[in-house]
Amino acid sequence: MSTTGETRFPSDVYRRRVQRAADLASENGFDALVVSPGPDLQYLVGSRANTFERLTALVIPAAGSPRIVVARLEVPSLSASAVGDLGIEVADWTDGQDAHAIALAGLGRQPRIAISDAMPALHVVPLAQRSGATPSLATPVLRELRMIKDGNEIDVLRRAGAAIDRVHARMGEWLRPGRTERDVAADIADAILAEGHSGAEFVIVGSGPNGADPHHEHSDREITAADIVVIDIGGPMEPGYNSDSTRTYCFTEPPAEIAETYAALQEAQAAAVAAVRPGVRAESVDAAARDVLGERGLADHFIHRTGHGIGLSVHEEPYIVAGNTIELRPGMAFSVEPGVYFPGRWGARIEDIVTVTDDGCEPLNLRPHELTVL
Repeated sequence: MSTTGETRFPSDVYRRRVQRAADLASENGFDALVVSPGPDLQYLVGSRANTFERLTALVIPAAGSPRIVVARLEVPSLSASAVGDLGIEVADWTDGQDAHAIALAGLGRQPRIAISDAMPALHVVPLAQRSGATPSLATPVLRELRMIKDGNEIDVLRRAGAAIDRVHARMGEWLRPGRTERDVAADIADAILAEGHSGAEFVIVGSGPNGADPHHEHSDREITAADIVVIDIGGPMEPGYNSDSTRTYCFTEPPAEIAETYAALQEAQAAAVAAVRPGVRAESVDAAARDVLGERGLADHFIHRTGHGIGLSVHEEPYIVAGNTIELRPGMAFSVEPGVYFPGRWGARIEDIVTVTDDGCEPLNLRPHELTVL
């Protein structure tokens, strides 16, 4: 894969995305999509502009040419994007002008607009007032676009997965009894950057009882030789696609009860990965993991969904959870991460990112799944 300055894909990638967005807007009965800064705007044109009290929005009509509405003083924020290469009109405005009216110009009377879910209410309400109609969420359109990764995206996710695997491979350098979770996390964050990520989005070091909190980050707790330690780490790799992988560690051979419980968790994670293939419902992958744990009497200790989609956001569609009947399709990328948690005692989780292929799936994390004794 080649990128422009390593921060975005070639412009033709974004040209296809914008055209597909327009087509989907038409198919869904919208006159236009209005997309504010955030992952959706980055996906469509490679822009990492921020949202402020001044409106910035990409307007994609179902028919006609797209334009981006932006305060004149913020136009330079578009320079690294594909906006110029795509010939998208820059409708700049200055303080005192009605930016929301500019965004709606040319869309007709009471246009049916769909807005990205990251748009602040500060802009949603004025757009609704000026359009004379209640906006819809653009989620059906943007989800369809972002949920199916192309070869460029999968290549970056694959590289990100390999990079975070290399960090896990070095865990013995930092994770030792007598150190605090916070000190270990700092070393891991440095390694995430050293292995090619542009940032350390999250570093969870959950030792002993802290491992029973799935979203524990890290603390000043001193790690002991008897601890089971959950390490969940990840971050973006240019042009902005995230890694996310969890492994569980210890320092001595665990007691039989912990070893048996962990073996059940490992079986559950493997069963869920094996269930991934085109045509299978997302909820079926969740059930594959949950059924194994339920058979071992561990159902009440698995307290979260089995996975989440990943890409420009760490958490995005599709969600691998009970009740999600969406059918898996080639190009989808998501985590498979069952866990077991025993409050006040210990916890464990195993997480890989997988991509759906034509006949199954490709795991993007290849580190061993066993409870690793350091």
